[in-house]
Amino acid sequence: MATEFYSVGGGDVAVTVTPGDAGVLQVIVDGDTIYDKSQEDNQTPHLNRVKELKAIVQARLAG
Repeated sequence: MATEFYSVGGGDVAVTVTPGDAGVLQVIVDGDTIYDKSQEDNQTPHLNRVKELKAIVQARLAG
């Protein structure tokens, strides 16, 4: 998923991977959580969801 974010932001995107317990997966952009696995039925994001997240990152960079 990080490569998707890099593809829209290049050097303007910083990705931090922080170890967690029990399959924690969160995507936080400018302090706002845009994805939290625990709030999405503990499902890893599917392709369409990754595209949605990518669009959110792209919009944040444009705005």
